Amino acid sequence: MKKINDIFRITTEDQFNKKALEIFRFQAINNPVYKEFLSHLDIDSNTVKKIKDIPFLPIEFFKYHQVVSSPPPYDIRFKSSGTTGFNRSTHYVKSATIYRKSFQRTFQKFFGNIRDYVILALLPSYIEQGESSLVYMAQDLIEKSGHKESGFFLHNFDELAQTLHQLKKQNQKSLLLGVSYALLDFGASYPLNLKNCIVMETGGMKGRKKEMVREELHSQLKKAFGVDKIYSEYGMTELLSQSYSKGDGLFHSPPWKKILIRDTEDPFSYLPAEKSGGINIIDLANVHSCSFLATQDLGKIHPDGSFEILGRFDQSDVRGCNLLIQ
Repeated sequence: MKKINDIFRITTEDQFNKKALEIFRFQAINNPVYKEFLSHLDIDSNTVKKIKDIPFLPIEFFKYHQVVSSPPPYDIRFKSSGTTGFNRSTHYVKSATIYRKSFQRTFQKFFGNIRDYVILALLPSYIEQGESSLVYMAQDLIEKSGHKESGFFLHNFDELAQTLHQLKKQNQKSLLLGVSYALLDFGASYPLNLKNCIVMETGGMKGRKKEMVREELHSQLKKAFGVDKIYSEYGMTELLSQSYSKGDGLFHSPPWKKILIRDTEDPFSYLPAEKSGGINIIDLANVHSCSFLATQDLGKIHPDGSFEILGRFDQSDVRGCNLLIQ
């Protein structure tokens, strides 16, 4: 696939659509799993002229197949967070450089220079299970921040509380990135009044606590940490790009990622803004795997391109990132 870095230069919808169709045709030929999927649908990739005509691969395929569009070797392999009794999705990443470019540029777009922040990561379950794309991202951001206070915290809540207290005294901007259940546990044990700190949940109770609606989760976290809003990260093992919410429940994506809402009754039809349905994602950073994925998340988009997560389809198994039932 030539000119891969072009995806990070996209600024217009026309540029996105042109690159998406180019990547679709590449993957339709070079991804054996996607190619077979298209053949079962009797789709000739040469007849696809619009992105809404592109078939989206069910994301569950990553649990049972090696979804790749380029041959080995692969720089790294990521696995989804697992729950007992469920298969873990596996994403073979041809180029870790593309992943780093994606999350670094997305962070800079929404939050500015990483060196302005101390990064504190509270991701115990992801670290314990290993091969986590979220941990990989957090580790890179920690290193890029250049602050000695940046780092991972497992169950050492006392040390984390002391670090946050010192950062507040120093008036130092910081980002506390955590899985939901760990943030709740930390907030219950060490209620704080944080200043100059972004508290960001990555979703997921990991079977440790009952699921709750986002409003309830954020209400508890705001009270525990003395902040006006809770930020959110929406990402998953099968994608190389993230979306972020700055506390209003509205997620925004980088220019190389797009959300479409499919009709729950007809997966090949799409709904207009403000209508709820299944979330389809185009992630052009997934050039070496599959860029066109149909998730089991429910949501809706707004006219400005932002989107909400409203829950999950019935009988969907618990997955790693942003499991918030609404």
